[in-house]
Amino acid sequence: MIALVRVASIEEIPEGSSKHVEVDGEEIAVVNAGGILYAVSDICSHEYFHLSDGEVDVDELTIECPKHGSTFSLATGAPQSLPAVLPVRTYGVRLQGSDVMVEVLDSAAEATG
Repeated sequence: MIALVRVASIEEIPEGSSKHVEVDGEEIAVVNAGGILYAVSDICSHEYFHLSDGEVDVDELTIECPKHGSTFSLATGAPQSLPAVLPVRTYGVRLQGSDVMVEVLDSAAEATG
């Protein structure tokens, strides 16, 4: 079953930026691209590195891994450039008031940012 977990307030994720959060051991990058929220695995599928440390392209709706430059679609998680060839996981995300909520498996008890 899916649960909504609060991971941040919208004020913590300005437009064009991302925030690293951890929910039940899952590392997630929550991204604000032009006022629309996205959530993807924070770990690059090519080599272990935090995508939340990379640049967000609001026009292309991608996030770039700062290690080797692979970009990933924020909507689908699909790689948009090499060297990555595998997608990253995506998560449902929504805004409830000023709370940013991410959809995770029901076993996730708490979130820390």
